[in-house]
Amino acid sequence: MIDFCVLGTGISGSTIANLLSKKYSIQIIDKAKGIGGRASNKKIGKSISFDHGLQYYSAKDIKFRRQLNYLIKKKILKFWEGNHIDFTFKNSLNSQKIIGVKGNNDFNKYLIKNIKKNLGQQIINIKYKKAYWEITSEDRKFKSKCIIITFPYDQTKKIAKNYLNKSFLNLKVKMKPNITLLLKQVSKSKIPINSLRLDKRIISWIANENSKKRFSSNNFFWTIQTNENYSQKIINKYKKKKTYYSKQIIKDFSNILGLSNTDLKVIKIHGWKYSYNSKNSGKKCYWDKKLKIGICGDWFIGAKAESAWQSAHNLFSQIKKNPPKIRRV
Repeated sequence: MIDFCVLGTGISGSTIANLLSKKYSIQIIDKAKGIGGRASNKKIGKSISFDHGLQYYSAKDIKFRRQLNYLIKKKILKFWEGNHIDFTFKNSLNSQKIIGVKGNNDFNKYLIKNIKKNLGQQIINIKYKKAYWEITSEDRKFKSKCIIITFPYDQTKKIAKNYLNKSFLNLKVKMKPNITLLLKQVSKSKIPINSLRLDKRIISWIANENSKKRFSSNNFFWTIQTNENYSQKIINKYKKKKTYYSKQIIKDFSNILGLSNTDLKVIKIHGWKYSYNSKNSGKKCYWDKKLKIGICGDWFIGAKAESAWQSAHNLFSQIKKNPPKIRRV
């Protein structure tokens, strides 16, 4: 039987799995068919790709900066150089943006490349049976001595509420949504920007995927993310009216960049219902030695990839200080 089962291949899941794998046997389960969670990369055809969740990595924490620098040296990550414009003036104009060489989930893939993965497995139930955890997906059952959950707060409470203490269940965490639109621009009008951060009626972020130099194309491809208010307004209804809301976003996008709506083709509209928590929860992670259950995620600390990485490292420290009693079989 496996020592630790990690639910989720996002930044926190990949990081904690990597750290624990130095001592324990690990397997990872994820509902998606690809690795990355909100750092996932959407492939279109053989070469075109979109970072449709996490847009880039940046670091304030020195240890996380070292991790990024190491992966840059390994040619897993690289600097996203070029023209980045911030009309909100919330970030330093000189702040570096780091991206995956092939996709922003390169970070995750590198950390768990040698760890057993079970993808395309939607978890519907977990149950503690004194000596081990039974994890049930739609078509399989997994057994593990310990379990690590890296889901967003709301989903974690739903699936594990019977095993969590009151202080965790009462955390003041408000997960906020995000809507992402992937576009193809068929005109030859080149827009000389890599990214644009703004606070318009609908849009908060625009990224030129061509500028990441992962593919070559005569067309241009854009990732657009909507602001908090608009995302909250449509997150529960956009699936039934995808065309309608896509047109709204395109109209705002066209007005910003001066493009014709007829030159733009929707690739996909996607909603992240539990995208981020902008405030610190007051905790960094969760570990129950007796039940052998741990939880980590960006939402404990903040909204960035760095927060997910920090939460995973904090959980690893807790497990090292209070290791579970694992009976070898």
